[in-house]
Amino acid sequence: MFELVVAAGASLLAGFIDAVVGGGGLVLVPALFGVFPHAAPATLFGTNKGGAIWGTGWATLQYARRVEMPWAALLPAAAAALCGSFAGAWAVTQISPDGLRKALPLILLAVFAYTLARKDLGREHQPRFSGRSQALIASAIGGLIGFYDGFFGPGTGSFFVFLFVRLLGFDFLHASASAKLLNTATNAAALLLFALKGHVWWHVAAVMAVTNVAGSLIGTRMALARGAGFVRGMFIFVVGALILKTAWDAFLR
Repeated sequence: MFELVVAAGASLLAGFIDAVVGGGGLVLVPALFGVFPHAAPATLFGTNKGGAIWGTGWATLQYARRVEMPWAALLPAAAAALCGSFAGAWAVTQISPDGLRKALPLILLAVFAYTLARKDLGREHQPRFSGRSQALIASAIGGLIGFYDGFFGPGTGSFFVFLFVRLLGFDFLHASASAKLLNTATNAAALLLFALKGHVWWHVAAVMAVTNVAGSLIGTRMALARGAGFVRGMFIFVVGALILKTAWDAFLR
């Protein structure tokens, strides 16, 4: 019971962070490893996806009711993200991700520095493309980051948000809303793979799903009420935390 309570609490906070800007795994995955230290890592990753997919899915629905979503671009991008995630999961069985593990803190640091330097970045929603061009670029983002999520994973939501802001000209609120759909697709691909291998504790995932949706509801409402500036601030905070976590994992642990 104690383990379930801790996992549920961590899932609540992760759902909130995921709904605003992505990066909930920064909270939930370490919590699962802490309370279930003897479990197989694949089982904990699968259980994480089993809870988190409900929060990202719920956030997508909530944003879709209040934010204009470019569905003609996002639906093919979500399909590309799902396929990319499958491909990345297969690739990790063939190639070691150790090189990417060491490069990731530096990539995140570049994203962090660029966002701080461009104080106007993502404050105004001014899409640069429309129609087929927007769909192609969004699909390229979906396929690339989807592959990364299947292959390695940390910071997937933040990368989706940053690229939607930087390449497509979205503000942080619209970028976060769009990222939720793509992140739901990559979570679905990963969850399917883990489930087929028997690496999901469904009883734990069910409890985490309830609190993850609750956290997602709170986070979505705060993001919608406070707008792009709030989401940008959360993005900077989460990316900063990811830099510290990934640098520790790559160089110090």
